[in-house]
Amino acid sequence: MTGRTQVTLLIKRTLVEQAVDQLRDRIAQGTWSIGQRLPTEPELASDLGISRNTVREAMRVLAFSGLVEIRQGDGSYLRTAQDPLQAVQAMAHCTVEHARETRHILEAEAIGLAALRRTEQDLRELRQALQHSAAHFQGDVDAYVECDINFHQRLVDAAHNPALSELYRYFSGVAAAALQHNMTTVPRCQAVFDLHEQILDAVAQRDPELAKRLSRTLIES
Repeated sequence: MTGRTQVTLLIKRTLVEQAVDQLRDRIAQGTWSIGQRLPTEPELASDLGISRNTVREAMRVLAFSGLVEIRQGDGSYLRTAQDPLQAVQAMAHCTVEHARETRHILEAEAIGLAALRRTEQDLRELRQALQHSAAHFQGDVDAYVECDINFHQRLVDAAHNPALSELYRYFSGVAAAALQHNMTTVPRCQAVFDLHEQILDAVAQRDPELAKRLSRTLIES
């Protein structure tokens, strides 16, 4: 890595960190209320005097920390004014095996509940989310990971248990990192992606045992 490249990366990281700090300060000051849709990237870029790319990266940091929820095609919403960064940092230190165990306990069981409690609206949103994932499966890794995590979050949300949904949002950063690692080291397998469709079918059919079994198969894939 050249000296110029190192300086460029340092400046970029510093700008993102500064943007994150500014946005956290505004959240702490009550600039936006919980559940409120945040200004658009262009609006925030103009307000903070930074580029849209810097805003986008800063919002991803806030999303991974649990402060903000990014809804694809809809915008970003304030989830909480209490920064759960410490909990997220603790999760970041878990091993691959610990992450897998957590997914079995949290995700698979939540999906079993989703099969019992899902609504028709849940199914519509899940099908739409899966379509977005399918469109990116053979393309850009970052785009696919974002779509896939959104799909899994909606599966957990379909259990209609706020505590499970909240726990999975905190954990989703770990799941995203593991998925991104797998997709950059292991050839993509259509059969693995097809498990998502099978899980959705099991949820639609209100078959919790099949949904959990397929979910565990996907986790181990």
